[in-house]
Amino acid sequence: SSWRPFLLLLEAPASGFDLHFYPLLAMASALYSTATLLAETCQPSSAFWGMLGVSSAIVFANLGAAYGTAKSGVGISSMGVMRPDMVMRSIIPVVMAGVLGIYGLITAVIINGKIQASSYSAFQGYAHLSAGLTVGLSSLAAGMAIGIVGDAGVRANAQQPRLFVGMILILIFAEALGLYGLIVGLVVASSADGKGRDLCKSWA
Repeated sequence: SSWRPFLLLLEAPASGFDLHFYPLLAMASALYSTATLLAETCQPSSAFWGMLGVSSAIVFANLGAAYGTAKSGVGISSMGVMRPDMVMRSIIPVVMAGVLGIYGLITAVIINGKIQASSYSAFQGYAHLSAGLTVGLSSLAAGMAIGIVGDAGVRANAQQPRLFVGMILILIFAEALGLYGLIVGLVVASSADGKGRDLCKSWA
């Protein structure tokens, strides 16, 4: 086996060899054999973390999109009673909130396409989980910001039309939070294949 040379060295006579090195050699041989055994076969449970990243991306992103849509929709409905002519102009927060769900959808599809069950390493599983959480939670935060700003913004815009440009700028920067998470998540998910390849052998 791969750690047989260490055992032969430990069984060698002590002449000309410091006995103080034996504990260190024993520890080194144990660590080497453990690492060799762990690296032999990919763990089937590693795919669990990748699938968890898929679900995290789409679920949290949809939560953010749903909250942003509902919160902004309440403000638009209340404003539309007095100013029905401004309803279509105030629909922008709902559209921007819906885009967040697309971020999660894109990430989930990409991660799912990279999961190969038989040769999927733990590193790839953890990387895909972090990518899914990055996109999902960033979209959730952006959706909350868009919902709160959209609700108050459309009501204020109905009373003072000059606030429209300021409201749009605030919504753009809130949407950028989800975009930042999407960029980082895609970079992590795409680089996991190169960094995590050949870390273990296929169990199929």
